[in-house]
Amino acid sequence: MFNRLVIILFLTVVLAPLEAAKPNLVFIIADDLTFRDIGCYGGQAKTPHIDRLANQGMRFTRCFQAAPMCSPTRHNIYTGLYPVKSGAWPNHTRAYPHVKSIVHHLRPLGYRVTQTGKTHINPRTVFPFENMGGGKNPDMKYIDRLFAETAKGGKKTKPFCLFACSNEPHTPWNKGDASAYPPAKVKLPPYLVDTPRVREDFSRYLAEITYYDSQLGQILALLEKHKLADNTLVMVVSEQGNAFPFAKWTCYDHGLQSAMIVRWPGKVEAGSVTDAMVEYVDVTPTFIAAAGGQPVAGLDGKSFLPILVGEAKRHKQHVFGIMTTRGINNGPEAFAIRSVRGERYKLILNLNHESQFTNACTKMPLFQSMVTKANGGDRLAKRLVYAYQHRPAVELFDLKADPLEMDNIVGREGTQKTEARLRAKLAAWMKAQGDLGVETELKAHERQSRGRNQPKKK
Repeated sequence: MFNRLVIILFLTVVLAPLEAAKPNLVFIIADDLTFRDIGCYGGQAKTPHIDRLANQGMRFTRCFQAAPMCSPTRHNIYTGLYPVKSGAWPNHTRAYPHVKSIVHHLRPLGYRVTQTGKTHINPRTVFPFENMGGGKNPDMKYIDRLFAETAKGGKKTKPFCLFACSNEPHTPWNKGDASAYPPAKVKLPPYLVDTPRVREDFSRYLAEITYYDSQLGQILALLEKHKLADNTLVMVVSEQGNAFPFAKWTCYDHGLQSAMIVRWPGKVEAGSVTDAMVEYVDVTPTFIAAAGGQPVAGLDGKSFLPILVGEAKRHKQHVFGIMTTRGINNGPEAFAIRSVRGERYKLILNLNHESQFTNACTKMPLFQSMVTKANGGDRLAKRLVYAYQHRPAVELFDLKADPLEMDNIVGREGTQKTEARLRAKLAAWMKAQGDLGVETELKAHERQSRGRNQPKKK
């Protein structure tokens, strides 16, 4: 009898807490990285650490964000809200004061919620991370210290949720070994004009992807060093597309689609691949669910924990996009873009299509080299340069036949019902968000944290 009581006490006091142990959460994000350029996504960048992680976890083939710019993206991730609802739809933006972030949701569940590296979020009251910033890239010394404190254990030890935010491969592409990618051997996507400058810059961009991969490798090594890997959910994403034409600042998939890889030993099947459609807005509710919390009312996102643990194969039927050019570097006064994507078809509305589309890219030497080639009489260069800066009011793409979105099928026979169906989906989403299209675009300066073009306080 005594021995039986001892066994029961052991199971209750020792094993039960181990079973109930909350997982640590690590989210690692790049900056301006087109998902197709990563090794395990078929890209030419050398990414051994990302590729190895994919073999250890689940690779998502259809992950999306709501806005193809840095600041709205980060607000999107941390709040679980789409950009207009959170107040963070232009670049260099800020959320409304009443908005709650993942910090507010995870702290009551017993988590330390912390962030290191690139921030691009405001105000601090909405994002009260334990640590925030510390430079443009993740502070490895800080991460080492955080992991060490957790590994020591003890009754007061809390699980952590860490956001490690890289600044790579954001321009100026000056990190990594570009000699590993000779410009003459670089494979350019067909929507880019082939010039020596474009090849040179693409080479340096690829090198910086490898540099980002090395940062990820350091973080994973620190998890191993402190023996935390087995109870840590690691999620890695690539952010919006690169700073070349037709990617960042656009609602094409080159701008809105992201890599996502999740490793969670014992929970996520190693080497698995899913084509479930998920969004960055789903990250916060997924982390809440993984931490044992209940769904939070009012969030736009939805937990995809069932996808991770193999209980479901589908998540969302449609994903949405918004691009606000007002207030971006070298942007036009207004070029509002909205998009909706289903399983096969993608609809893009260019609400200010009469304007010329400009941004930081159109001032870059790489784009000017494309313009020079176009002006020199190259027909393909002329077509691509024009297509980047002049858009029709409506674009419709069959992503099964045309995954690179180079053939606009709007108005063709048999497409009317598809266009009408997607228009209705997009209109309903915009209404639910309070998005008034052009009117919302013109209010962008009111939401920019730097206060550009706003009256000075007297």
